[in-house]
Amino acid sequence: MKALLVIGFVIVVLGILSFFVPVPHTEHHGRDAGDIHVGVNTHHDELLPPYVGVMLIAVGGALMVVGGRKRA
Repeated sequence: MKALLVIGFVIVVLGILSFFVPVPHTEHHGRDAGDIHVGVNTHHDELLPPYVGVMLIAVGGALMVVGGRKRA
């Protein structure tokens, strides 16, 4: 059961980081015309929506509670 405690802790940390660390995202926009390919790559750094961080923290907390319980 200690594995659930560790996994829950990692998920909580990821949830907290999701509020501060942007996720890199690259898109490719292009056209093909025969043998010619013209394109542009755009790079974005976006934060995750706040509800994702809240859900990660809630799930991680629940896993920590379940993993921290002693079996009788």
